[in-house]
Amino acid sequence: MKIRIENKKRKWLAGPYFIDFDGDLNTKCICNGKEIPSQVDHQQKKLVVILPDIEQDGDVELELKQGNVSGSEVKLTNNTDKGVLDITIGEEYFSSYHYGSNVVRPFLNPLITVKEKSVLRPSVPEGNPEKLDHIHHRGLWVAHGDINGVDNWSEEQGHGWTVHKEFIEIVGGPVFGRIHAKSFWMDNSKTKKICEEQRIITIYNMPASSRIIDHTTILKATEGELIFRDTKESGLLSVRVMPSMQADKQGSFENSYGGINEDECWGKRANWCDYYGPVDDVVVGISVFDQLKNLRYPTWWHIRNYGLMTANFFGLSDFTEDKRISGTYILPAYQDMQLTYRIYVHAGDTKTGNVATRYLNFLYPPAAVQR
Repeated sequence: MKIRIENKKRKWLAGPYFIDFDGDLNTKCICNGKEIPSQVDHQQKKLVVILPDIEQDGDVELELKQGNVSGSEVKLTNNTDKGVLDITIGEEYFSSYHYGSNVVRPFLNPLITVKEKSVLRPSVPEGNPEKLDHIHHRGLWVAHGDINGVDNWSEEQGHGWTVHKEFIEIVGGPVFGRIHAKSFWMDNSKTKKICEEQRIITIYNMPASSRIIDHTTILKATEGELIFRDTKESGLLSVRVMPSMQADKQGSFENSYGGINEDECWGKRANWCDYYGPVDDVVVGISVFDQLKNLRYPTWWHIRNYGLMTANFFGLSDFTEDKRISGTYILPAYQDMQLTYRIYVHAGDTKTGNVATRYLNFLYPPAAVQR
């Protein structure tokens, strides 16, 4: 089977590419005579490859053959005693998913890029000996400040919990590793279930200078109607960056419209935001990309000079400074809300990391023509 990839509109930067496929799990991909990483996603009926760079108006030919795929892998190791799932790409440690019973809400931390530097502030240890602000900013997490009257954002007295229940799938491979976890959103006593969450985190086999994660959250109104009240204290995709990257220190952030830092980005709508700055001797960054099918696309951003970045389409009364405008959203009983964001962890600043091009590659990949 041969497929031509035709790239008409802009440069394609090497990254994950998806081909409709319902064939043999043992399928390898040859691109212009050279094998490239490939992996069958049997759930989505896709063949996923790491497609190399293609110039604008260029094309490449892929040939699919039966056989075992060679090369490095994304590996997931579940340490059940610690409640931590470790992620390695090739031989390099990348991140961990923290889900143990002592965790208020599951989170990823660290996210490691070039020179073994993480873009995330380390999770605040018990007792907060360094007296850090906002201890609930645990790295990369999912939360909302008022769902059916429960605060599932902070860790203040009376806060809610997101309680891990099981892993539906843990899979590794030459192109991606996937964590599919089921959790319950609970009240402070952990006796009343508010809703069910399924979180699907797909980590791709990309180099340290350009790590990519696709992060899907599905919230299910299993117990009845869900009311997401208007509040800025929310982020169904939330990030807290390393202190040295903060815009009130040595870092900065930009959005898709060219806004810079809090006065131009906070409470504004944008397709993406990118936070970058130095960690020791190297400049690194992290972007969050909104997706066309997400609720209220493009999202508003609760993004601060002190290092917080969240996609928040609920807090409209705060963002507009008009209490007559409400971002409250009601999810009817027994229905789902699904949100997908791409996380891009990169070397350099927004321009060096080619963030705008990466975003358009995410939304509008080149066309595949079967031959």
